[in-house]
Amino acid sequence: MKVAVYNQSGKEAGEMTLPKEIFEVPMNADLVHQVLISQTANKRQVSAHTKDRGEVRGGGRKPWRQKGTGRARVGSIRSPLWKGGGVTGGPRNEKVYEKAIPTKMRRKALFMVLSEKAKNNLVVVLDTLEMETAKTKAMAAMMEKLPLAKASRLVTTLNSDKKINLATRNIKKTGVLEARNLNVADLLNYKYLLISKEGIKNIQETFIKE
Repeated sequence: MKVAVYNQSGKEAGEMTLPKEIFEVPMNADLVHQVLISQTANKRQVSAHTKDRGEVRGGGRKPWRQKGTGRARVGSIRSPLWKGGGVTGGPRNEKVYEKAIPTKMRRKALFMVLSEKAKNNLVVVLDTLEMETAKTKAMAAMMEKLPLAKASRLVTTLNSDKKINLATRNIKKTGVLEARNLNVADLLNYKYLLISKEGIKNIQETFIKE
C-alpha cells in the first residue's frame, strides 16, 4: 500500500510503500475486542475493599446467653446482619482482573488496527518529525497544515522526544506515544495516527521478529 509522505510544512514530499505485514492485515473484530478488553483489564486498579466479619473490630464475646432471654440466638455483634458488622459479598481488593493474552495475538490485533487506519486514510506519514523548540504554538500550526482535520490524533515519537512531548501535551484531542509502545487501546482512542518514516521503521524493528 502506497501513501503520500508530507514534510512539516504540509506539502507532499513523495510517497512510500507501507510494509504489508503491518498495514495490510485483514481485520478480525473479535480478536481486536479480546485484546482491548485484556489491556483495559490489566490497567484496572482495584481499590474498593470491604471488611468481612473476621476483619471488623469487636464481637469477641457472645452478646447474650443462648437460651432463656426470648431473643434470637446470636454469636457475635459483628454478624453481617448487625449494624457495624462485616459485609457479605462486597468488593475485595484481592480480586484479580488481569487477562493474559499471547504476544502473537496482541501483535496481530495491533497490525489489524493499523491496517484499518491505513485503509481509511487515517495514517499521516511525515518525512521527519522534529521540533527545534518545545512550543505548543509551533506544533499546533504544523498540524493544521497536515490532512488531520479537526479530529483526535496520536503523535508517535522516537525514544520519548521531550520537545515533542512538551509541545503537544496542551493541544486538545492529541496524544503522544513512542512508536515502540503502540497498542490497540491508544490507537482506538484516537482517529488519526501521525508518524514519521523512522517511526514506521521502528515499528518494524520492534514488532516484526525474524
